[in-house]
Amino acid sequence: MSADWTFQGSPIHTLSRAPEGGAQDRPAVLLVHGFGASTDHWRHNIPVLAASYEVHALDLLGFGRSAKPAGQPYGGALWRDQLCAYVRERIGRPTVIAGNSLGGFAALAAGAALGEHCAGVVLLNAAGPFSEEQKPPQGWGRIARVKIGSALFKSPILQRLLFENLRRPATIRRTLRQVYIDPTNVDDELVEAIRRPSLDPGAFGVFRTVFDIPRGQPLDELFAELKAPLLLIWGIRDPWINAEGRRERFQHHSPQATTEVVLEAGHCPHDEVPSIVNAQLLQWLGTLP
Repeated sequence: MSADWTFQGSPIHTLSRAPEGGAQDRPAVLLVHGFGASTDHWRHNIPVLAASYEVHALDLLGFGRSAKPAGQPYGGALWRDQLCAYVRERIGRPTVIAGNSLGGFAALAAGAALGEHCAGVVLLNAAGPFSEEQKPPQGWGRIARVKIGSALFKSPILQRLLFENLRRPATIRRTLRQVYIDPTNVDDELVEAIRRPSLDPGAFGVFRTVFDIPRGQPLDELFAELKAPLLLIWGIRDPWINAEGRRERFQHHSPQATTEVVLEAGHCPHDEVPSIVNAQLLQWLGTLP
């Protein structure tokens, strides 16, 4: 089922699926995409998870089929509030929030803010800074710095040129092939799912925030506030975030009871090796109260 939901006056694209007979005795699951992606990026996960759990996914404000209004303070705090509102208004019970990349940062922030309404958090190659870090942007922001240089990357003209290049199908495909170790699932469907929202009015304005996000609390502070179980899934060969080094930092700051899974994959393990990720998710979900 596809349904629109409104957040701060803007229409938000959402999906929800559940097994026959429901799954009210189990936590719901909310899936959160990364920068430039959408609910479509969970194409190989939703059908499998929804056989056992009530599964929700949404397009963050500014992405996918959701609205892209100008003047919004796009960043971690906005998307945290969006996820919290969705859990309270549309799900209405304890929820596991799973997020990839930027969506992982938003998922952790929402999980910490929701308290007892969060049943767990799953981070798949999550973005976000630690208190002691002052890192340049990852992902698309990193590409921007490499292509046009740190001194010039904030020029609106250069940003527009970069945006036009990055949303070309050939560029999208080439970029995905850089971050998927196994490119099998870098197909026309995925390329179109990323290209299509970039044609919407307001898409360029959202793209420009790549040079500043994610904003919000540092990861170490969020870990300290999180009361729910945590699962870390790593595509350890991720070239965008130095996954090996980042994993060590996560191990240092994350709660002691954290479960960790390391996979031979890149930045988007849920789409690159979905059968393995689905099995790990279901196994971990089965341990939750």
